Amino acid sequence: MSDNGLVSVQSRASAPETLDRLLAALATRNLTVFARIDHAAGAASVGLPLRPTAVVIFGNPKGGTALMQEQQSAGIDLPLKALVSEDAAGTAWLTYNDPAWIARRHGLAAASAPAVQAMGALLSAIAQEATR
Repeated sequence: MSDNGLVSVQSRASAPETLDRLLAALATRNLTVFARIDHAAGAASVGLPLRPTAVVIFGNPKGGTALMQEQQSAGIDLPLKALVSEDAAGTAWLTYNDPAWIARRHGLAAASAPAVQAMGALLSAIAQEATR
């Protein structure tokens, strides 16, 4: 993780395949996909080029609500989201916010640590599944 709280995992698959694998990993875990934003399609709609770039917003209210009950500002970073993008060399990446960084950003108490750790483990597992 870098200082900005982002975790980026290189994918062995193309960006579209990584996105499909991400969506499958979310479905397997019964996580709700609240939105899927295709930035490349948006750029194309106004005649601008953009390599594959998509954001998926997902989660489970049971997981995030406790964090927002403690500090409502956490709602700006929840639900969780993942970015699937392709760099200039054609390599696909899956990037997400580290939940520990989110907790620090919002000053969440130590009592939230188990939930934050569980989110981190979940995101890591999903990222590994989507990028292998």
